Amino acid sequence: MGNISYFCIVKRFKYNLRWCWVLIFMLLTTALKGQDSDALPKVNTDSIKISLLTCGPGSEVYSLYGHTAIRFQDPQRGQDLAINYGMFSFRQKFFILRFIFGLTDYEMGIIPFPDFLQEYQDEHRWVIEQDLHLTGAEKLNIARAIDENYLPENRVYRYNYFYDNCTTRARDILIYHLNGSVDFHQGMNVTTSYREMTHQWNQKHLWARFGNDILLGVKADFKTNYTQQQFLPDSLRKDFANATITENGKTKPFVDSTFYLIRPQGEANIGNFLLTPTECALILLAFTVIATCCEIRRKCRFWIYDLVLFASAGTAGVILTAMIFSQHPTVSLNLQILALNPLPLLLIYPILKRLKNGRGYWFINLWIALIILFFIGNLFQEYAEGMNFVACSLLLRCLTATPKGRKILKLNRNKHE
Repeated sequence: MGNISYFCIVKRFKYNLRWCWVLIFMLLTTALKGQDSDALPKVNTDSIKISLLTCGPGSEVYSLYGHTAIRFQDPQRGQDLAINYGMFSFRQKFFILRFIFGLTDYEMGIIPFPDFLQEYQDEHRWVIEQDLHLTGAEKLNIARAIDENYLPENRVYRYNYFYDNCTTRARDILIYHLNGSVDFHQGMNVTTSYREMTHQWNQKHLWARFGNDILLGVKADFKTNYTQQQFLPDSLRKDFANATITENGKTKPFVDSTFYLIRPQGEANIGNFLLTPTECALILLAFTVIATCCEIRRKCRFWIYDLVLFASAGTAGVILTAMIFSQHPTVSLNLQILALNPLPLLLIYPILKRLKNGRGYWFINLWIALIILFFIGNLFQEYAEGMNFVACSLLLRCLTATPKGRKILKLNRNKHE
């Protein structure tokens, strides 16, 4: 899913028999639509089973948070289908840009369940099935809703990692078509943030976690309620396990039984980079300190080092600035832009020209103030791992670029490398 965040999806399936199964399913639900309410009891729904499928994390970044689907079984008609709201394709035009700006379209798919399960078997990912305790009328309501949702004009939806994903879609089509009310029994509501919840699933995939945290802003650190926490597949699974349905004063468990279809087979191969983000940031800081000490010793300015550092910070700032216009609501206000902003890249020529001539530039003083505000921002936002060390490196180079800093370091005005 779910991240930036940082997110809960599966690869698009292509199987020759898919459309045959889908056609059978649609014919069934279309036939049911034609019956009036008096005829509903005559439909034999005893053999129909509807269940929630929760799939474990994979090794790819987009599969770190697991996946949710619905299983529809009708043995009398030979149907065993997986309803999947996580269908997408990397081959869509401008997929990465659309994802960054929150303009990615996902779609609902219906495929044979054995093919769905085989996909997760091949990827060594666990799958848990929860059979739902439903009345015959509720089964028909859900079947009709699935059929309606699968119409070409309805099956595509605008994906949002936290608010509208494969898990929330599966949840809504189930609980909104029950005759009774659902109680998740969250008396002691655990308050946690979106960022903290994603960290539970990407804590061993440090660079994916860094990528999420560099894009997520202040709103990702706001506390969530239990309904918002159901964007993660395993959170929804746990809530379903404790849920009850109340109808006409009678209460029953929402889940009849729970069992593994595929048991955990060890952790997926993560394939992390040799160094962690914090280690890389510390190396950058150490290198910056060493470079500054060498400048003092040689009484010159390593402007090429400034060129690389400022251009890198500015490039990252361009990305963070673009996120301001994203449709993802948790990325628009990101205090990390105080340290990583696009101005160093836009003003890099006049900055370096004046530094090479031993003169200051107004933006350097502004950047120093912004970096100080960045450190204060730690009180309001959890930054990406190592970002404070990166900010220290930028601050050190900015301080040595001011007239007072050059005077303290006794840098020669006309000498540079």
